[in-house]
Amino acid sequence: MALAMAEGTFIVSSESDSSGEHTGSEEGEGAPLAIDGLSAAQREVLERCLHTLTHAKNDSHTLAALLLITRLCPAGQLDSATLRRIFEAVGLSLPARLLVTAVRGSDASGLPPEELLSLGTALLAALSTDPDMAAHPQLLTTIPLLLGLLADGPKWSPQKQAQHQARQGMEPDQPSQAEDEQSSQSTNTTKEPVQDTAGFKAPSQDATSPTGSEEGTAENGAPNSHSTVKLDEALATDCYQVLNTVCALPRGPDQLLARGAVPALCRALGQKQTLSHEKGLPLLGALLSGKTKERAWSKHPAELLSLLARVSQDFCQATGLTQLDMCALVPQFLPSPGGTPKDTDLTPTMVSLWAALRPMLQAKLTPGQIGPVLVLSACLLDLCGWEPVGPPKFCCLLVNRACVEVRMGLEEPPDTELSPQLQQTLTACYRVMEAAMEQACSSQGVAQQSDAQPQTAITGLSLQQSRQVLRVLEEAFSAVIYHLQQVDPSRYGDPFIFATFRSLCAWLAEETSCLKEEVIALLPFLMGYARSHLQGESHDQGLSNWMSEMSVGDCSQGGAWTGKDAVRYLLPALCHLSAEDAPRKVLLTLDTPGLLVTFLTQGWGDLRGKGGAALARDPSMETACSALLNFTVTEPERVRKDPCFRSLESLLSEALPVLLHKPRLLVLAANLCTLGLMIGRLKPAPKAPVEASQRRFFSAALRFLRGALDSSSGPGPVRVSPAWEEWWEEAGELWRLGLQALGGCVKAQPWIITLVREEGWLNHTLAMLGSCSTLPDPHTQGALEEALCAVALQCPFCRQEISVLLKSSAKGALGSMDSLRKSLTTN
Repeated sequence: MALAMAEGTFIVSSESDSSGEHTGSEEGEGAPLAIDGLSAAQREVLERCLHTLTHAKNDSHTLAALLLITRLCPAGQLDSATLRRIFEAVGLSLPARLLVTAVRGSDASGLPPEELLSLGTALLAALSTDPDMAAHPQLLTTIPLLLGLLADGPKWSPQKQAQHQARQGMEPDQPSQAEDEQSSQSTNTTKEPVQDTAGFKAPSQDATSPTGSEEGTAENGAPNSHSTVKLDEALATDCYQVLNTVCALPRGPDQLLARGAVPALCRALGQKQTLSHEKGLPLLGALLSGKTKERAWSKHPAELLSLLARVSQDFCQATGLTQLDMCALVPQFLPSPGGTPKDTDLTPTMVSLWAALRPMLQAKLTPGQIGPVLVLSACLLDLCGWEPVGPPKFCCLLVNRACVEVRMGLEEPPDTELSPQLQQTLTACYRVMEAAMEQACSSQGVAQQSDAQPQTAITGLSLQQSRQVLRVLEEAFSAVIYHLQQVDPSRYGDPFIFATFRSLCAWLAEETSCLKEEVIALLPFLMGYARSHLQGESHDQGLSNWMSEMSVGDCSQGGAWTGKDAVRYLLPALCHLSAEDAPRKVLLTLDTPGLLVTFLTQGWGDLRGKGGAALARDPSMETACSALLNFTVTEPERVRKDPCFRSLESLLSEALPVLLHKPRLLVLAANLCTLGLMIGRLKPAPKAPVEASQRRFFSAALRFLRGALDSSSGPGPVRVSPAWEEWWEEAGELWRLGLQALGGCVKAQPWIITLVREEGWLNHTLAMLGSCSTLPDPHTQGALEEALCAVALQCPFCRQEISVLLKSSAKGALGSMDSLRKSLTTN
């Protein structure tokens, strides 16, 4: 039985069809064909074969009918309806039983094991051409069998292996017709050709052979008496076709990962099994390029590290065009920047890869050749930073090449459509530029503050080199601004525009003094783009997939890319620009405060939706508060009149009381508290009864401010409370600013004095100051003193309490507050 399967097509010997029932001289070359590519006569014969197949009484009859069908026409000419009829008649249990019988080496079938394997895999490959059948649970259960065959081959005993080799040795002297006759005779005389698989358990993903780990090694770990036989190419092709078809399904990569595809394919490559490099490596690349990458690395770090080392070695040893072609292959096998296994040292691999890349980046390459080189460079930078890249001169060369590509790619006429290959190259260049700008800007800043040689992650980068890097970056971002100026709102959903926007925002987060006029002119686009994404006007479907295809894995919040990421990337720039007069005026015309309030509202809704789950800190919400704080300080009239600030007050009154009990979100609570107090000082005293929401906010604010310093520390310097200690560097300044704002609130809204007494803030503060010798720093003392002065001026009872304590604690921290003492004596 000379059956094989190649690329979804059954192939038989030309001598095997003695009946003339396939396409031949009887029907002629020009015979009319049915819709599925078969002639009328072929269709009639096919129907008879299908009838025989449907009514087969045992496996022998089934195999005979299948043999006739496969000789009649290739599987590629069968339509999905016919394939489904075959599937319904045969089912997937038969191919599975064929495979199990073959790998067990049983003689019950009367057929050689290699023929059972060939027929079983050919059936699966043919049936898998229909996507619905490929997704069928029965077919999915055969995946461990196929993976075991590809990784380890059939585990036959030495006797079976000798018989197999003998048959293989006879093939050159034996015509295929004799083999067909032998197979036909075996089929006719065998009543039950394959073993029943009742009770057969498919191997787990850790199994070393298709029939379980017990056949691979003995209990003591020594190899057993079974030897590995490599598969022939046709059979391996069938196995890979099934796996590739499954991988192409929506949930296919998950199905393969769950069934042990990664370790099995890695094992096949390590043992140099048939077609493992030609078909197994691309399949692994597909599994490691999508959403399953991080899970695959977390489940199989050892196998994938070994695979990465092997691929890297092949890349470093390759030369010329082969090495250039491999630049597109290597990124598939790198772990995600945030998904590198713990206790894993990738440095040796990274150093060797950069050693191979340096000559390529220094050579003259065409635009089509430089693209994959820059993509690989960007992936390596994302993974391990600048340390393994090489000397500073080469680092500067890499940045310069990326900037040149950006200028050449983006300074095209507005109607020019960028190819997918160019988009991928430019996206990689953006990441090289982002990695460079932080180093160059920090180097410049350190050099301006000190005469010492600045030390950055680019070891040895001189001040002159950092200035050169900043200059080429400025030229590149000028091209980025020019390109974004041409973008129509209809293209807001384009993932490449998102990547370009993201890159510019990274530049603006570090550097806002350059290209200031161009940036101000671009603000309408930046705000319109961010608002459209936040409000869901643009289509974000496909953004996450596109970013994955571009090898961009740095999502600001982890997980899938969403529209909110556009605002997140813009926030640091808004924080800088809102502090300057000229850009702030433009931002106000674009209703930037309203956008920030909407972002905060949605962010708070997301936090509340997580309920009792461990809440992770969201720095973007803190940055949005900082930008709003800038508007609050510099634009008091806008704060009083803009309805969005009224909405913000409602949000603060809801959020702050909840955040008092979330210690991991203390910095966010400090931002919200300070922002609310800064707004409160601008509000006039209410004529009607105080709203419950206002009372709720100020009560929470006083409790929050009271908890920063530890009043139980006793004599000596006062300490920061344990809950605040971890966050004091960030929250301390906000706390001091909040105290100053509290003084302003007391002056503007005298009713708050009642809460100051009721919530215990005054008693707590006076008790702490009376028992301690000093405060943590002069700024803390100044902020407390300012708040106490405002309270004393507004409330006679409070003034009396402070005066009594001052007389009894003249030598403590309270006694050193000269401004407070003076305010008491003048009133």
